[in-house]
Amino acid sequence: MSAPRPRRHSGLLLFSGVDAPGQSDAIFTALASYSIEIIDIEQVVIQKRLLLTILIAVDPAHTDSIEKEMSQVAARENLDFAAEFIATQPEFSLTERLHLVILGSPLSPMALSTVAHAIATKSGNIDRIHRTVSYPVTAFEFLITLNKEKREGLIEELTTLSQREQFDFSIENEKIRRGAKRLVLLDVDSTLIQQEVIDLLAKRTPHQTEVSRITDQAMRGELDFDQALRSRVALLKGLPESVITDVRSEISLSPGAKTLVRTLHHLRHKVGIVSGGFIDVIAPLADDLNLDFVLANKLEIDQGTLTGKVLGEIVNRKRKAQALRDFAKQEGVDITQTVAVGDGANDLDMIDLAGLGIAFNAKPVLRESADSSITNPYLDSVLYLLGITREQVTQALL
Repeated sequence: MSAPRPRRHSGLLLFSGVDAPGQSDAIFTALASYSIEIIDIEQVVIQKRLLLTILIAVDPAHTDSIEKEMSQVAARENLDFAAEFIATQPEFSLTERLHLVILGSPLSPMALSTVAHAIATKSGNIDRIHRTVSYPVTAFEFLITLNKEKREGLIEELTTLSQREQFDFSIENEKIRRGAKRLVLLDVDSTLIQQEVIDLLAKRTPHQTEVSRITDQAMRGELDFDQALRSRVALLKGLPESVITDVRSEISLSPGAKTLVRTLHHLRHKVGIVSGGFIDVIAPLADDLNLDFVLANKLEIDQGTLTGKVLGEIVNRKRKAQALRDFAKQEGVDITQTVAVGDGANDLDMIDLAGLGIAFNAKPVLRESADSSITNPYLDSVLYLLGITREQVTQALL
């Protein structure tokens, strides 16, 4: 029978001073001779000033010798040093580190205050705050430590506060954030583009008002999507095939859409679209954006005329979630490293499935379910919720 593992204490080592090459090497080389576990590290250099903190789990019998040797290393490296050892076992499983991004245009001091207060009321700790973007929106990233059981409560509170103080936010586990976000799947109607394609088609019929009403109800989750789509498409029966070309000319991308796709591709991410609309209309747009994945419904056309039917399986909320799985499998990406962006009830399943689900100017039913929400009209705000900086965006556009 193996000997019981010795009781471990927590130790916090703090180094500060003028930054110079070789300091971290010297510190960790000295620590390597001790039986310790490194739990966390934070190193920041601001204006050539170093601040390095190391959290360790350590045998209490070694604390005095570690403190003495670290003091000697610090003196040789011209650094100040302090240590604190606490006779408690480090809690590895009860807390998690989260990245919280808030953005606004503008972002008020009250927004920052309410976010900090919300974290404090959940007994969370803010480990770091830094600005990632100042134009065209302002974004700050918080690194926080929080009890796992309080994460959902924090998200609920931030959802309420974001609507009151007019800011957007995203929140992710640090382990997921550290992995590259390699795959982004976008809804099309009222997300990638500003219009609803079926409403544009219905303008060519006497049924425009009825189609728009059904569309709105379906996006709010008040109607079965499959039946709502069939009902609307049936009202398009008899339109000439030429209306598809006409409608293409009326489509306009959401502000920032090209910047979003171009930046993601520059950073070697994959980008796709999945739509409850029609491939007949959006295929050229997908080609222009050089998208990596496309799925949408197909209108039935007979002898140059729309029949009022849809071919094949309808792209509904379940099919959208499956599209995300298919896209991830196609690219060899774990589902936790995926992002889904949408606005309506038919996006719910893919938003829930994705590693990060973002509601873009969404209906309440989706906004309440998503990890993150964007309420401004700029689709490239997605980049900043992913932690991408303005400098990276600028480089992608050169």
